[in-house]
Parts: sequence; C-alpha cells; structure tokens
Amino acid sequence: MAAASRIFVSHLSGIAVFDPNGDQVGRVRDLVAMLRVGRRPPRLLGLVVELSTRRRIFLPMTRVTGIESGQVITTGVLNVRRFEQRPTERLVLGELLDRRVALVDTGEEVTVLDVSVQQLPARRDWEIDRVFVRKGKGGALRQKGGVRAALPWKGGGGRRAGETVTVEWSAVTGFSLEEHGQGAESLLASFEQLRPADLANVLHHLSPKRRSEVAAALDDDRLADVLEELPEDDQIEILGKLQEERAADVLEAMDPDDAADLLAELPEEDQERLLGLMEPDDAADMRRLMQYEERTAGGMMTTEPIVLQPDATVADALARVRQQDLSPALAAQVYVCRPPDQTPTGKYLGLVHFQRLLRDPPFTLVGTVIDQDLQSLRPETPLPAVTSFFATYDMVAAPVVDESGSLLGAVTVDDVLDHLLPDDWRESEFHLAGEGNHGGE
Repeated sequence: MAAASRIFVSHLSGIAVFDPNGDQVGRVRDLVAMLRVGRRPPRLLGLVVELSTRRRIFLPMTRVTGIESGQVITTGVLNVRRFEQRPTERLVLGELLDRRVALVDTGEEVTVLDVSVQQLPARRDWEIDRVFVRKGKGGALRQKGGVRAALPWKGGGGRRAGETVTVEWSAVTGFSLEEHGQGAESLLASFEQLRPADLANVLHHLSPKRRSEVAAALDDDRLADVLEELPEDDQIEILGKLQEERAADVLEAMDPDDAADLLAELPEEDQERLLGLMEPDDAADMRRLMQYEERTAGGMMTTEPIVLQPDATVADALARVRQQDLSPALAAQVYVCRPPDQTPTGKYLGLVHFQRLLRDPPFTLVGTVIDQDLQSLRPETPLPAVTSFFATYDMVAAPVVDESGSLLGAVTVDDVLDHLLPDDWRESEFHLAGEGNHGGE
C-alpha cells in the first residue's frame, strides 16, 4: 500500500468501501479507536462499516489496503458478525467529536471539531495524530434546515465563531473523562447528507447519553423525520428526554399516524400533557387516530393526504404533488371532496391518479377526471383486508371513508408494510446469519 497522507475523519464519513474485485460492500459509518495511557495517540483499530443490509460490521485496519479518492479498499473476506463496541473502545465520530477538552499548555477549554488519522511509517498500524479544535464555546455553525460544519474546507471559522487551530494529540487533555453536555454539531455535520432512515440507524447505535445529545441538536423537522424511522424503545427514550414543549413540537412535525402511534405508547397522563401543548387542530387529529385499533385502516392512516375541490385544475393538483415534504406514496394521487375540503368533514367524491394528471391539459378540472370505480376503505377494515386491497388494485395509497361518506384520511403502502413486518424489523438484517462480537486484530 502506498504511503498514506493525513486524513481528517469527517472526510471518511459515509464513503464507500470496496472489496478487492471492485464491488461495493458498504459505507463507513464510524471509526473505532482505543485510548492509551499518558499522552500517547490513540490507536485506530478499524472502521464500522454498514453493509447494504444495514448490518454494521467491524473492519480491522489491517484489512484496509487503501484510503484514497473518497473510497476505502479492503483485502480478504469480510467478517459479517455484527459490530458491538467494547468498553475500552471509543467511536471517533460518535464520541470524540464535539467534546470539550483543554489545551495542555494554557488550560483553555476548546471544542473538538475534527481529528486526523495517519498510518505509521513502514507499519500497518494507524493512529489519531492531530486534533482540529475551536477556541471559545462555539461548535459547528447552525443554519436553518440543517447543520453546516465549521471546518476549514467547508468555509467555517472566522473571528466571531472563535479561532480554530490544529494541534498534536498530546497538546490536549480530557478525552478520557466522561463529559456531560457534550455537543453534537460536528457529528451532525458529518452526517447531514444522510437520509432520515440512515441517520436513525446512526442514532440507534450510539450510547443513550450520546443519542440524547444528538437528538437535542437536531432541528424539529429533522428529528421528527428520524424518530419515524427509529425502533419504538428509542423513540420513547428520546422523546422522554426532551423538554415537554419541544416534545410537543416534534410530535406535531411528525406524520400524524406515526405521532399517534408513539403517543399511544406513553402513559395516559403524559399523553394528555403533550396533547395539551399542541395546536388544537393537531391534537384533534391525534386523538381521532388514537381511537382506532392499531391494525386497522383507521389506525394506520394519515390525516394529511392531498385533498382538492372538484373545481380545482390539474395544474393546481400538480403543484400540490410537487411539495417537497410529501412522501412518494401520498404524492401518487389526490383526493377530491366537496367543501369543506379537509379531513374528516369533506364529502368524498373520488380520486385522481398522478399518471392521469400528467396526461390531461393543465386547465382540466379534477372533478371531470375522477376515478369513481375504486372502492374506499372503512376505518375499521382490518389489516389483512387492507393488504388484499393494495395487492388487488396495485395501489400505493388508498382513501379511508366513514359511513357518512366523509374522507377521514389515507393509508399508504409504507404504513401497511410497517405493520406486516416483525416488530423488530428495523434491527433485523436480511440474508445474513451469525451473531457475536468483533475480534481485534
């Protein structure tokens, strides 16, 4: 292997890992290091690699033959046993970034924004050699809708945010101490491009303390998206550590059906307290959804499908479909109701499929192109019947209508799958066998 230059770990987050044949086997999600006594730099043991099946495995650095051009090249057969962190190990991205440490010479507190790793000359060992820190109390720069790292190659820094410097590992102290109130901005900057499901997977594998810190640093919309992808235990744990006002805001930002499912798992007094902090319309939706049995159309539906009046045009419908925060399943069709055109009071007339909207002129009224032949679901329809409905008509979403003909909401195929899969499906891995800890090499 050619001599490796210094690499900052934020550059490694999410990069592809390839086997000797050039086939991609996964992506880097973290690095595993072992702290050493005194001021000796930590030894880098290996990488946490997430396979395409979302299983996380340990890749020893001795199996890494190259880190270049935004990719990691490995040698030999990968051990696909699930990675489990040992007490003596530290996750570099998950636990070292954003720590408050001190400069040895002056005692000044600084925030860790990044660390660099380097291969030792003429050896296959790697170690963390330098630390990129910010003086003062600033972390990564926050911006609306996400987090932007205050790193030198991303335009960070500046006098207002505090001076940034790169120092030797031996020039700082405090990594071995348990820190309370550790920030999370730099960690989030490393993962800001991840989809919510992938970021949820990152959070799931962090310690409860670190998971809480990262959740606290996410904005409400991003945290809502991530919560929807987490196992139930993680959802309850994170929500329970938020201030009640913020917990209510995050629940409002979630899809109503997911928020109602999460609320239903809380003690009744907690439910009422959080519902009382929500906007009245949002709280009313939650209460309505919680009245239905979980494995019925009413229990699975969302109360926020696209609803239009008959005199709306195809152009109006396409504008609604283009909304960025709309899921693909909900964007597949629009529902037409007589006024009022909001659930649960709109009189349901029928639906218009997205493909039909693309075929008709923009000025066409949606009331003239309604598919009236497709039956709707009743809120009490059980899961097996809902599944058969989707399979029979090749649907990705279906309307839920009560006895009076009012549109209550829509069930989407992702919600049906959530209820068909095992409760622990988010933690399950397909086509892989074998459990156990990784072995150091």
